[in-house]
Amino acid sequence: MTEKHIVYHIPVCPFSQRLEILLALRGLTDAVEFRIVDITKPRDPELLAKTRGTTALPVLETSDGRILKESLVILRYLDEALPGPPLRRSDPAEHAIESMLIAREGPFTMAGYLFVMNQDQARRDEHLSKLLALYRDLDDFLGHYNPTGPFLFEDFGLAEAVFTPMFKRFWFLDYYEGFNLPDGKEYDRVRMWRDASMAHPSTAQVTEEEIVKLYYDYALGAGNGALPDGRSVSSFTFEPPWQSRPMPPKEKYAVTASDKELGLVE
Repeated sequence: MTEKHIVYHIPVCPFSQRLEILLALRGLTDAVEFRIVDITKPRDPELLAKTRGTTALPVLETSDGRILKESLVILRYLDEALPGPPLRRSDPAEHAIESMLIAREGPFTMAGYLFVMNQDQARRDEHLSKLLALYRDLDDFLGHYNPTGPFLFEDFGLAEAVFTPMFKRFWFLDYYEGFNLPDGKEYDRVRMWRDASMAHPSTAQVTEEEIVKLYYDYALGAGNGALPDGRSVSSFTFEPPWQSRPMPPKEKYAVTASDKELGLVE
């Protein structure tokens, strides 16, 4: 393949992982050049010029120099532009069904991130209830269209590529909020889908340890490279690497670890 697309991204970003999953499924990991953006530093003026001032990532620069934004747009573009069988369903009705499921991802993702970033312990149950209601909605949808599972259709597809990075980011809820999907028929179908999607070999770009360590600042209410009070180094910093750092404290409402305790400084 002669064309070479460029993706500007944060390595641990779930929206970027969608693209990595697509490439892994196609066996085309070399078809896109990923260029890392350090969100703890000001954006490169050259990149800002390309994006016309926006900072949201990922951003795709096509082989002919056009700039595409929004991860779902980029995902659908690559699904159509790259060689190989598409992730999206070819049948129009089936594609509409997977699109209806994908439309549920935004509220689901927002609920999870608001939950982990919540700093008011009195509101914890409110966030938990909202997220569980969204899981039940997903369960109902999946149970209607494919009750036997595990995926929406017979194979891992477009909807799975969209949701799986979020399932993996929600490891931060397991760690910092003690979240567990309850037992019971209201969650059995969505649990089957979540677990099968997360176990798929194309989705192994991140680990639970990596998510927990890098997203510690989110658990303190500071996202996208922002610094919590009293800290001088973001948990998203590249140096020192996350592998060398200790696990952060699980208690987020009463304990705030220092840069040194997080292994961010000597």
